[in-house]
Amino acid sequence: MLVTSEINVRYLTGFTGDSTYLLLDQGRPLLISDRRYETQLAEECPGVDSFIRPPDLTLPLAAAQALAKAGGKKFGFDPHSTSFALYTLFKEQAAQATLVPVEGLVEGLRAVKDADEIAEIRRAVDLAIEGINALKPRLTSGRTERECAWELEATMRCSGAAGFAFAPIIAVGDRAAMPHYHAGDRLIGESPLILVDWGAETHSCYRSDLTRTFFTGRPGSEMERVYEVVLEAQRQAIAAIRPGVAGKAVDAIARKVIAEAGYGELGHGLGHGFGLEIHEQPRLAPNFPHVLEANMVVTVEPAIYIRGQFGVRIEDDVLVTPDGCEVLSRALPSDWESAQIA
Repeated sequence: MLVTSEINVRYLTGFTGDSTYLLLDQGRPLLISDRRYETQLAEECPGVDSFIRPPDLTLPLAAAQALAKAGGKKFGFDPHSTSFALYTLFKEQAAQATLVPVEGLVEGLRAVKDADEIAEIRRAVDLAIEGINALKPRLTSGRTERECAWELEATMRCSGAAGFAFAPIIAVGDRAAMPHYHAGDRLIGESPLILVDWGAETHSCYRSDLTRTFFTGRPGSEMERVYEVVLEAQRQAIAAIRPGVAGKAVDAIARKVIAEAGYGELGHGLGHGFGLEIHEQPRLAPNFPHVLEANMVVTVEPAIYIRGQFGVRIEDDVLVTPDGCEVLSRALPSDWESAQIA
């Protein structure tokens, strides 16, 4: 198999650089890279052979040479990370090899975490919680969303994080009704509601993904009702997580709570896997029939968005265990009282 995805190369070999492919020939790994990474490859991937291309040979051509050298064999490739142009080049330059699209093979392996990965994800969750706990007292009137994002990142870095797991969402008032809003110039205090969606990344590149909705002033009765509906949707969904349950079944539970409360359709999937990337398999979504397995890690993030007014989302990180699940972010409470920081 020829692996061209940087993340998949990292997962399979431990190499944290870029501009490198991995060729697996009957179980024998070959890293195709360049001279910038000779020392790093030797340190991070001891015992793995490497083909260090010269400066006048591009990475795709070097990979084509390696394919041609392997002879008339079949090699799988991921059609999502291998562009049509790259595929065409391989076909032309390594005609001896037969390339077969293999979709989601490595991603399927990545969906089930090992003990070291789970430990890194726990660390990422803890770093995110440390950051938000330090930020909460500073969510005061007159500060911009962007200023709060900068401070949250600085706090997590000082605690040992490599940085944010993704660009954070810090949204005041009606901006919270935009699921993928980014921190801007809205001022804390313009609305009593602020939504924070953030995560930390460890130096081993594993991530966390959390959301809390806070109230920096007196919330209206509708805000409280929406908050309690979202919280109940999450509670029921998490209670259903265990091995053998389909992702779409967990999604349907939260979706039903929200619809029966009169707030219509949840506008996105209930959750997703994460790890080296912030969106991985599995999915908790209507179109995901596959079942959950022990040691999968997922977000559970029901929400209600009332356009032009406000949005509420509550998101926790959940580990599927052999007999149920564990909320990795349980140290960060999400009950109504805990959401009040005025």
